[in-house]
Amino acid sequence: MMKATLTCLGCAALLASCAPTLTAPTLGRIVNAGTGQEGVVTFQPGTLGNWGGSARGGDNVTVQVGGQTYTGRAALLDVATVYPRRPVFDLSLGFGSSFWDPASDWVWGSSLRAPVTSRAILRTGNLIAKTAGPAPRTLTCNLQVDASEHGIGNCIGSDGARYAMQF
Repeated sequence: MMKATLTCLGCAALLASCAPTLTAPTLGRIVNAGTGQEGVVTFQPGTLGNWGGSARGGDNVTVQVGGQTYTGRAALLDVATVYPRRPVFDLSLGFGSSFWDPASDWVWGSSLRAPVTSRAILRTGNLIAKTAGPAPRTLTCNLQVDASEHGIGNCIGSDGARYAMQF
């Protein structure tokens, strides 16, 4: 009985390791800068990662704002722009002698330390989306995406409306 249970658990673990990893789409918000009307942006899984977001292929983004549904494709550049923090150095100098032991020598010391600086990696790209129908409306956006696949964007509609995006 115990051997059969362990065999079943082993088979289940093997099947689970072969199963594809499912990730949820990235949701964001879009706001019309003139009217304040809000909408929803949905990026399909893999769109904002290092492996996805090419200009070829099917639609990978849906934008719903102002009673319109736009579908389109986001494309991100593979080369990241690195914004390093300014290095901060810590310099310490010291000298002294023991007051209680007059036979002691003078001592001195110094240290120079440069702490590890963090940096933000931002990928830039764009999004081009349009509505369906005989007179489609377009939406073009510039995007900035960080390593955790969150970002911001500025968009302009074919009617001249401006939008701000967060995801």
